[in-house]
Amino acid sequence: MQKFIYPVLFLLAMSLMLVNMIVFTVDERELVIKFKFGEIVRADYQPGIHLKIPFVNNLVSYDGRIQTMDTDPVRYQTGELKNVVVDSFVKWRISDVARYHVASGGGNMDDRLSQILNELLRGQFGKRTLNAVVSGDRAEIMDILRVAANEQVHDFGIEVIDVRIKRVDLPPEVSRSVYARMSAERTRVAKELRSQGAEASERIRADADRERKVILANAYTEAERVRGEGDAEATRIYAESYGQDEEFYSFYRSLAAYRSILQEGRDLIVMEPDSEFFRYFKQGAGVD
Repeated sequence: MQKFIYPVLFLLAMSLMLVNMIVFTVDERELVIKFKFGEIVRADYQPGIHLKIPFVNNLVSYDGRIQTMDTDPVRYQTGELKNVVVDSFVKWRISDVARYHVASGGGNMDDRLSQILNELLRGQFGKRTLNAVVSGDRAEIMDILRVAANEQVHDFGIEVIDVRIKRVDLPPEVSRSVYARMSAERTRVAKELRSQGAEASERIRADADRERKVILANAYTEAERVRGEGDAEATRIYAESYGQDEEFYSFYRSLAAYRSILQEGRDLIVMEPDSEFFRYFKQGAGVD
């Protein structure tokens, strides 16, 4: 029994090798071309298992998914002769694998696609101003680039899905100059605003000081008027009181004078004894 095992294993191995040589699988992510002695015989395989003739057919496969070509930033010139640095990328896929294989020579099309995109970008940016390419016309530019790129790469078996402009910047040397001018302008505006604020502050302070002086002057005038009226009223009352009893009024005022001068008890007064000031201390003088 053992003498049949090795021949069976040998036949089984040969069968597997033969199956492997005549059967191949196509993944859903692949595009496969079958050649016969170097000539393309089929390029429309669907995902699944297919057959080939050993030593007669050979296969070449390509990635059938959407691919991204991210280019390096490139400097372009706008219609107003201003330099800008543009960073962009392209989404594309193979639409005709046989045509793609012939056009690419079995390699890739990144260099040619990048060259086409650069020429299209240069043409579009050369027609527009800096403001238009930065903000206003960017969406329109990307649509035009996608359509124009598809027209040029159709013969290469490629379909351009999308073209996107990621950034549009000024060159570094221009950016530094622009930022310096912007900084100087902002500084000038800030100084002007501070100057206007200082002027307004001085004007407000001067108005407040003037208003304060006016208010104080009016208050002083009113106070003097009220004080004058009070003094006049007091004088009138004193006069009326004095007129009612002149002797008593004189006596009352003398007592007030004595109280004011002699209240501490240490005052020394030098005057004539018969002075009018002491007339109420004299014998026989008094108030009736």
